[in-house]
Amino acid sequence: MAEKFKAPRGTFDVLPEQSAQRERVHQAAREIFGLAGYRFIMTPSFEETSLFERGVGKSTDIVRKEMFTFEDKGGRSLTLRPEGTAPICRAYVEHGMHRLPQPVKLFYAGPFFRHERPQAGRYRQFNQIGAEAIGSDSPLVDVEVITLISDLIEELGVPGVELKLGSLGSLDARANYLEELKSHLRSRAEELSEDVRERIEINPLRAFDSDHEGTKAVMADAPLLLDHLSEEDAEHFEEVKSLLGAASVEFTIDPTLVRGLDYYTRTIFSFVCDRLGAQSEIGGGGRYDGLIEQLGGPATPAVGWAAGIERMLLALDEEVTSPGMDLFIALADLELRTKAVALAAELRHHGLAVEMDLAGRSMKGQFKQADRVGAAHVLILEPGGSASLRNMETGDQQTVDPKAVASLIRP
Repeated sequence: MAEKFKAPRGTFDVLPEQSAQRERVHQAAREIFGLAGYRFIMTPSFEETSLFERGVGKSTDIVRKEMFTFEDKGGRSLTLRPEGTAPICRAYVEHGMHRLPQPVKLFYAGPFFRHERPQAGRYRQFNQIGAEAIGSDSPLVDVEVITLISDLIEELGVPGVELKLGSLGSLDARANYLEELKSHLRSRAEELSEDVRERIEINPLRAFDSDHEGTKAVMADAPLLLDHLSEEDAEHFEEVKSLLGAASVEFTIDPTLVRGLDYYTRTIFSFVCDRLGAQSEIGGGGRYDGLIEQLGGPATPAVGWAAGIERMLLALDEEVTSPGMDLFIALADLELRTKAVALAAELRHHGLAVEMDLAGRSMKGQFKQADRVGAAHVLILEPGGSASLRNMETGDQQTVDPKAVASLIRP
């Protein structure tokens, strides 16, 4: 017997009966983003490795531990995309989008890849939806993108979600704070995890994210960035908070909030769900005013977020059924196949969901199949050109002209 294959560890198949849940997420996102003027963008599933090393940051866990990197036949180092913002910024620069009216408002959806330990809601290939607004430093843009994800979560009905809000300040303005934080960490280095000790000089903010008990004790009395914001950064943050209130978006200030990527500046945010345990984030993001310049483009402010589809579905924990068919065409005689094919094609062109018997079933078997696919009506084609239409909910049946079926069953 030939060997049976399974999906690789940390990946999964989305079966037809599961796809309705995902389509609901995608459809809600498209509607919400479209109403705010965001347009869809697609980037490749793999990019040059240096894009992520420079954009995401060599000190991040993503670059250090989690990327799927390979060499192509030309000797180039390529990486399956672990996140969506750097590729979109690359596309913004490559295609000269700075010449468009600003901000350029984009959204995306698709698979991403990280070599993480598989667990509930976290996979090595996972799917995200995200939005980016590139080209404005106004607090209005921060609030608009936060409102988009807030509206999406509300539309989907994800329960137990809280928005945590913070600020990292601008890159130049937080330099003094980082030196103070490094000094605090160095003074108690023996209590820190090995990973945090290794990153004191290159990324001390990540210490706030540690689950290590000793590190958490050290960070309990660490200086906080929100207490060290520049006047300009503090004013920006205050306006973001005020505008969120005007938009009726509730939030909690978290002075210890940090993000896992190096490019964030000023506003950062995280939507967490109490149904998901320790790995509670559904989505999050923030402002990244220096990233596009870092990738070779002009100095360009930007803000965005990403949300995990698997995370949202895990929090929802509900079944979404696919809509049934409008019509099932049943054949009283196999000689009627040509007529059935032509009729099905015509009705589908009219926007109706139509199936027909493809397996040579008996009439009884065809009605069972119509039930399985959730058909609202069954059209029975009979020899001599006659036909009957049965309402599957009421059981009522009437003789009809097949050419008039569209007008009779159109929802």
